[in-house]
Amino acid sequence: MKFLITCLFSICTFSLYAQSTRVDSILQDFRQHPERVMVAAHRGPHINHPENSLAAIREAIRLGVDIVELDVRETKDGVLVLMHDKTITRTTGQPGGTQDYTYAQLRQFPLLHNGQPTTERIPTLEAALQLVKDHILIDIDFKADGAEAARKTCALLRTTGTTTQALFFLYDYKEATQLRSWDAQVPIMPRAYNPVETAAILQMGKFPAIHIDESFYSAAVAGSIRNAGARVWLNALGKYDKAEQETPGAGFTQLLEKYPAVNIIQTDLPGELIAFLRAKGLHR
Repeated sequence: MKFLITCLFSICTFSLYAQSTRVDSILQDFRQHPERVMVAAHRGPHINHPENSLAAIREAIRLGVDIVELDVRETKDGVLVLMHDKTITRTTGQPGGTQDYTYAQLRQFPLLHNGQPTTERIPTLEAALQLVKDHILIDIDFKADGAEAARKTCALLRTTGTTTQALFFLYDYKEATQLRSWDAQVPIMPRAYNPVETAAILQMGKFPAIHIDESFYSAAVAGSIRNAGARVWLNALGKYDKAEQETPGAGFTQLLEKYPAVNIIQTDLPGELIAFLRAKGLHR
């Protein structure tokens, strides 16, 4: 009897843990509360940390961000790493791109922040996925070349147990068919460039989110996305973030007033956006 009670206690404890990770709460909001606005950190919160660094990812988790963007490229020896630009010059001061170096060589270069070297190095995608597991959703901004790199990315999501936490961002929505053939479980976020593409995407099946631009936002376009059960992703980068920095509250207010159906916002100011949304009852 004592053994049975111990086993039952262990099972219950495990079940409670399995249902109480931070990412479970985020996914519940994502799937069941479209009225809440999700916050995406552009390249990780990089005001105080190098962009696309493990430190920036930790900061996103600490701030309570919902989604962190991870820009994925590949090294000369086939290692998937995080890097936004085609070259590593801006972020490390070195010439060339990730494809010109082995990962061991890249590890020799400190990531820069405000032009100064830090203790951070270019991280592997695998290290980033291990860090985010159970903590935060990820926007896989896939910038590597070739189908094999995409397949490896899907495989890493599976082996790290982070597939359900991902939004695999596609610049060309037509690539969704091929990606689904490799792994039907990977959540895909296609980008639409106009209303016609938005309609074509919706005809391809269900997507968790669709990235649109303010240039063609309308109540009809946004409504069609939300009626299909998908979230509407829009960036605050540039104009709205700048207005927010100049006058706190102004930039985000302007964005939500112009685009009221948007329910994922990517920003360079994730901490400020979370505070703004919570004050309005739009974030948990």
